[in-house]
Order: sequence, then structure tokens, then C-alpha cells
Amino acid sequence: MHNWQMQYEHVPHPRILKRKSEAAPKVTDQAVGFNGRLALLITKAVGSMWCAYLFAAFDLLSLPAAIRGGIQSIVSWVAQTFLQLVLLSIIMVGQNLQSQAADKRSEQTYADAEAILHECLELQRHLKAQDETLAQLIERVSGSK
Repeated sequence: MHNWQMQYEHVPHPRILKRKSEAAPKVTDQAVGFNGRLALLITKAVGSMWCAYLFAAFDLLSLPAAIRGGIQSIVSWVAQTFLQLVLLSIIMVGQNLQSQAADKRSEQTYADAEAILHECLELQRHLKAQDETLAQLIERVSGSK
């Protein structure tokens, strides 16, 4: 074999084969076992606007007593009862939406990486074809001398 006939040998990274059997990870994939599934179920229930409405209605039951107790009772009711219960659910709704957006970004990034990998593999095939063509041309040129 002549020096000019040495061709690049592509050796794929082991991760290329492994990634074919995997999907992009999602937040919901992290809940494993009974405790994880239960926690996710409770989080979904408490982290809903319906739960926030329910907490608000429930808290309003104690508002008349807070009003009768004066300004200190009203401030205490707002801070300790209403804000904690209602805002907790609303914040969880926001976090759930952020989590869904993060999952979508993760899936898009995974798809982009797949596309880039595909393009790189196509480049490898293209370079191999070029190597073969160049080897044939070199063989012709060196044979005609």
C-alpha cells in the first residue's frame, strides 16, 4: 500500500449507538417507585389553578373572623393563611409550566443533536467517497507515468 492510498477510518463514538435506544429525559420520568409517583400526583393536584381557587374559597371562610379581629388579624390572615395557601398553588402552576417548557427545550435540543449527528455521519460518507475517488485518480496518474 502506498502512502497516498492510506484512507481515514471513521470509528464512531460508543455514545452514537447508545443514544438510539434513549429518548430525551423528561421531568415526569424522574418519578420512580410508589413514593415518587405519589409525590408527582400530589404535586400535580396541588399545583393546579383549581386547587388555588379551592384554597382561596376555603380561606375566605375565615375572613369574616379576621375582619372582626381588627387590622392585626387581617394582616395575619393575609400573610399566614391566604398568601401561603393560595400563592403556593399558583407558584406550583408556574413551576409546572416552566418544567413543561424545559422538557420541550430538552426534546428540541435532543432532536437538534440527532440532526447534527446525522449530518456528521453524512460528511463521513462523503469524505470516504472522496477518498475512494482520489485514490482512483492517483492510481490513474501514477499508472500513466
